[in-house]
Amino acid sequence: MTDTTSNTPAADRARESDLSPFGRFLKATELDIRMLGMVGALLIIWVGIHILSGGLFLTPRNLWNLSVQTSSVAIMATGMVLVIVMRNIDLSVGSVEGVVGMVMGVAQAEFLIRVMGFQLGNPWIWVIALAAGVALGLMIGALQGFIIAYLEVPAFIVTLGGLLIWRGMAWLMTSGRTVAPLDATFQLMGGGPRGSIGATASWIVGILACVAVALMLLNGRSQRKRFKFPLRPVWAEILLGVVACAAILGAVWIANSYPWPIGIVRQYAQRNGITIPEGGLFIAHGIAIPVLIAVAVGIVMTFITRRTRFGRYVFAIGGNPEAAELAGINTRWVTMKVFMIMGVLAAISAAIASARLNASTNALGTLDELLVIAAAVIG
Repeated sequence: MTDTTSNTPAADRARESDLSPFGRFLKATELDIRMLGMVGALLIIWVGIHILSGGLFLTPRNLWNLSVQTSSVAIMATGMVLVIVMRNIDLSVGSVEGVVGMVMGVAQAEFLIRVMGFQLGNPWIWVIALAAGVALGLMIGALQGFIIAYLEVPAFIVTLGGLLIWRGMAWLMTSGRTVAPLDATFQLMGGGPRGSIGATASWIVGILACVAVALMLLNGRSQRKRFKFPLRPVWAEILLGVVACAAILGAVWIANSYPWPIGIVRQYAQRNGITIPEGGLFIAHGIAIPVLIAVAVGIVMTFITRRTRFGRYVFAIGGNPEAAELAGINTRWVTMKVFMIMGVLAAISAAIASARLNASTNALGTLDELLVIAAAVIG
């Protein structure tokens, strides 16, 4: 006879009664204690730095700038997760970011204007430059992925060589010069007062995000009912939704608490015929465009990894490459596609990083590969 005692509700209640109150809380909410530990450690580090900096770290200004500066790394980290899951590594992402950023800078500041005859401010300048950068990133990723997948050269060797080659190519294009300034519309991708969506739009985005969280929780609960999986208690669902919405709205509040610099406010008021009151004119930055791009990329990459056949193939290959190939998965083509995605993400990051600096420099992306790998592993 088969022992079914372990599947009875009475047995489940007996096991649950043996747990501590905190253990029952974790079981009900299904929170990962490792994630809670990482969040707690991060908060301790932040508070410690805030104290050591004399109260300058946990301020709207600093947190807003940190979110903008880390957007490019966050975007590349979403692709690095797939690379690492497949038992590979990409040490060239920082150099790819640098060479793509230089190509986009040269295209905007020199080639399209001096060679092609585009006028300054032409709306097609930033579009062509961005498309060229993304195409270059895709080709670099395809080249490295082909060598790794089809020529069976270890990813460590290929991307280590890419780290040196692409950095050298970036220097060779301009002989080490910094290319600036970039197109005004392109600069919006880098954040800043004009590269933010403002207070009202930020609150709208925050509310829509909270609605999305609620819909995801409801959909998840209905799917569990449909397949007869265990359900979380209603209070746990509500608690998770409240915590998520509080975090989202708190982030929006912080972004809206950082005002424009006084000089830019004066220029804006003069240009629009606004009289600045005695107490000053407060104009909030709101959520920065690069942060929105990073969030959008994160959502798309999450969907790809969890909801598509390609994502399942990636995890299957990472778990057992031989078994995946015997199951009919084209492991080489999937590997090549992962590195192509990594190249495209590096190109998007290059656009954000160069737009933030309003220049393409040879230092762009230097050592970003370490930050990206660390973010992928720790996150």
